[in-house]
Amino acid sequence: MNEKDNKVLRVLARQYRNSASAATEIINLQSIMNLPKGTEHFLTDIHGEYEQFNHVLKNGSGYVRKKIDEEFGNTISSRDKRSLATLIYYPEEKLEIVEKEEDNLEDWYTISLHRLVQMIKRVSSKYTRSKVRKALPEDFAYVIEELITEKEEIHDKEAYYNEIIHTIIRIGRAPQFIIALSRLIQCLVIDHLHIVGDIYDRGPGPHIVMDTLCEYHSVDVQWGNHDILWMGASCGHSACIANVIRIAARYGNLGTLEDGYGINLLPLATFAMEVYEKTDCRRFSIHFNSDYNTKDLDMDTKMHKAITVIQFKLEGQVIMRHPEFHMEDRLLLDKIDYDRGTVRMEDAATGSGREFRMLDMDFPTIDPGDPYALTVEEEKVMERLQQAFLKCEKLQRHVRFLYAKGGLYKIYNGNLLYHGCVPLNADGSFMGVDVYGKRYYGKALYDVLEYYARRGYYAKEEAERCAGQDILWYIWTGPGSPVFGKEKMATFERYFIAEKETHEERMNSYYMLLEKEETVDQILKEFGLDGEDSHIVNGHVPVEQINGESPVKCGGRLLIIDGGFSKAYQGKTGIAGYTLVCNSRGMRLAAHEPFESAHSVIVNESDLFSHSVDVETFPSRKLVADTDVGQEIRERIYYLEELLEAYRNGTIMEEI
Repeated sequence: MNEKDNKVLRVLARQYRNSASAATEIINLQSIMNLPKGTEHFLTDIHGEYEQFNHVLKNGSGYVRKKIDEEFGNTISSRDKRSLATLIYYPEEKLEIVEKEEDNLEDWYTISLHRLVQMIKRVSSKYTRSKVRKALPEDFAYVIEELITEKEEIHDKEAYYNEIIHTIIRIGRAPQFIIALSRLIQCLVIDHLHIVGDIYDRGPGPHIVMDTLCEYHSVDVQWGNHDILWMGASCGHSACIANVIRIAARYGNLGTLEDGYGINLLPLATFAMEVYEKTDCRRFSIHFNSDYNTKDLDMDTKMHKAITVIQFKLEGQVIMRHPEFHMEDRLLLDKIDYDRGTVRMEDAATGSGREFRMLDMDFPTIDPGDPYALTVEEEKVMERLQQAFLKCEKLQRHVRFLYAKGGLYKIYNGNLLYHGCVPLNADGSFMGVDVYGKRYYGKALYDVLEYYARRGYYAKEEAERCAGQDILWYIWTGPGSPVFGKEKMATFERYFIAEKETHEERMNSYYMLLEKEETVDQILKEFGLDGEDSHIVNGHVPVEQINGESPVKCGGRLLIIDGGFSKAYQGKTGIAGYTLVCNSRGMRLAAHEPFESAHSVIVNESDLFSHSVDVETFPSRKLVADTDVGQEIRERIYYLEELLEAYRNGTIMEEI
């Protein structure tokens, strides 16, 4: 036995103090290995659409209803199944309606409690009693455990079982118990949740989504470029802050910043109303939804233009101090000819240039002689905004969660998860990207970018922290960023140039090659995975089902599950998002119809309509032994058996 193994055994011996306790744990762990693997749920590109997100989370992409059908079959009506499903999704709201409308409330409580207990027995069947016990709500843990472990059909226990239900109702605890059971079912239906990027921007409630994720029982996050942007803003990076505010203004979501996070935008509003009072802001219209308060339209439009100009200045400063980013083509403010009203754009590929007429030349804060310099007033605005982001406790808590639970990619149970792409050249080779004097490819590129992304938030030394924050901005918009995956972000062109060809954001070659087996094999191998049984799951680019595009690529080995969760994309995709469920029997993809509202589901018991298809059916049922957890258990069993042998041969003394 080497020194390292000896230390491991001595640490284990503090927990398992004799051969009996070590043997018991070996038996327990070995039996767990033969349970079915837990169900994984994959969501991506939520973009602040919190109502649909919360509903998909509650119904497990239809998995709750599937379990209801399995448990009750034809023994209850379709209407009763819908009612039970709605109760599980929204117990508080459903109880409020039932308590007003139901004539015989006690009977309803009795029937509902029996059905909910049956459902918990069904969804907990693949877990150990210990795991279920840990998930139980503290107030009702003992009672629930009694109900789900006793068999009511055994005559001697039937009266005992029924009396528990009767007493819960008699003492007035039925509503609270129903809520606890419903939440437990939601928790047990999905063992682990994967968020494959882009929680933020466009929709009205990313802060609500984040609150939900922070409380979720088991979750990981693969950072999307919009998440990265907010992470950079939370660090106080001015260019990231300007981007966050511009996007919020453009989509009529400044309320997310002001009401959701309590960030004071008054300095920007005051500046915009004064400096842009008589400025042409027609190019900065607001794409608002029905919840938007149009009384703010004039002010928000001026704020939109003011922060956009500030953004272009700040981004120009980042680009000029980092020539290794190779983003000189994004330096456009100094290419404007103010006399002719044109801007000259260079084509990086051909080296040729062309002039375009500007649609807006009304820039009261741009000095043509020094176009990237902030005015004194702009500097003051950004200083106050920077402090507001840095001191926002809620935002900082959410970003710390993203750092703790997230990364640029995740390898989980033999699958590779990332938001955008692995940058490739046209010939399929890995594209090299310069990061602070060294060139990186493939997995190494992901790793170095994530390293700097973490340093941007956590580094104590200012120069290192600043370098990391500039990388956060680069990950958001840079041509070599895996989670952006495009040659450029054509923000300037979309605001100021009419010619549509300038608006094109050419995708990385990855997206043209992902149907090739050799491409998928190469990527999986780069990340240490076996191409035979592994899959790539990513989002970022909306799949246009309306035009016949499929999210299933390369024979099911690569899945792009962005189908338009965000309402801003649904006209393009034709649906309201894809989600993926992977259980012990296979992988199933659900395509969701647009979500009306939680209120409609509760009142009409309508649920979210989804089409689902099997992506893969496993040849044999996957067990815990086949998962990452199984590998950890296998290693623990090895050391426990070594400890047991050490006790038996006297190498380590056991406590009697």
